[in-house]
Amino acid sequence: MPKHLPFRLAVATAGAVIGFTAVSSTAEAAAPPLSHPRIVAHFDRPAGQVAESVVVRPNGSADVGLILSRQVAHVTLGGRVEVLATMPLPADGGVNTPGTGFAAVTGIERTGDGTLYFLYSAGDEHLTGLWKLRPGGKPERVAALPTASFLNGLARDDRTGDFYITDSTQGRVWQVGPHGGTAELWAAGEDLAPVHFFGANGVKVHNGAVWVSNIDRGTILRIPLTDKGTAGPHQVKASGLDSVDDFAFTGRGDQLLAALNIPNKVVLITPGKADRIVLDESDGLQNTTSVAVDGDTVYVASGALTTGGDANLLTAHLGHRG
Repeated sequence: MPKHLPFRLAVATAGAVIGFTAVSSTAEAAAPPLSHPRIVAHFDRPAGQVAESVVVRPNGSADVGLILSRQVAHVTLGGRVEVLATMPLPADGGVNTPGTGFAAVTGIERTGDGTLYFLYSAGDEHLTGLWKLRPGGKPERVAALPTASFLNGLARDDRTGDFYITDSTQGRVWQVGPHGGTAELWAAGEDLAPVHFFGANGVKVHNGAVWVSNIDRGTILRIPLTDKGTAGPHQVKASGLDSVDDFAFTGRGDQLLAALNIPNKVVLITPGKADRIVLDESDGLQNTTSVAVDGDTVYVASGALTTGGDANLLTAHLGHRG
């Protein structure tokens, strides 16, 4: 069975109503360097609340992209959800959105002034693209992208302000300038392309390169940024990662934590060492979608998109060894 089939079946049963239960719990286990995993928010999965992406605010609270409800929301330190924006449905209801058949809010980033940037895929030339949301404002599209694209991961280069966007259906990475405008094709190739469903997925800018996961191929690539800002030769830095989604660097060189969606796991990937599972179902993970690292705290979102179980936001302590 193709990996995307359960995904489609789960989507067909999901609604688009936001709900939230502000209940915290302590999970069962974790492996070093992670410890003290704790579920800080339970999302209302039966009502269609599915967290796809997470970005951390300076005070430790989080902003999330909610894929099925087409919303951007803030999760407070107390575990309360505040919906910041709901994106409009396209005229066709989203059925022509590539890959999924539903309009979706995906990757999210935040700048120092509190502006949120996020991706919206709707199969509609007036809606698909990179959007921004100023504090207290309304969403504004800052860059249009092709209607044939399912936009997935979003990363910002803090040095230049440029945004990098993964295109899961077309197997591409797009670049958008710090103030929006025309999206430029930055990278493409077989190693970014899908096999059965989605290709390029998560993306981060780190150590002079753009790093990209490919969910179908189970790989994480490093694409160097040249002196001219163009894409250098692609390098496979990790492989054998079943349905790898988002990932985040730990702050220890090229060591990273990767979310494996279908296996419900987070793995620690350290150059020169064997991969290690550091969080799994026993910690409360169900269809792990995204990872963020803020100092010594790791944030992990579970969408429960195919499991139909507990969609949640988890935090864990990141130690100095591992």
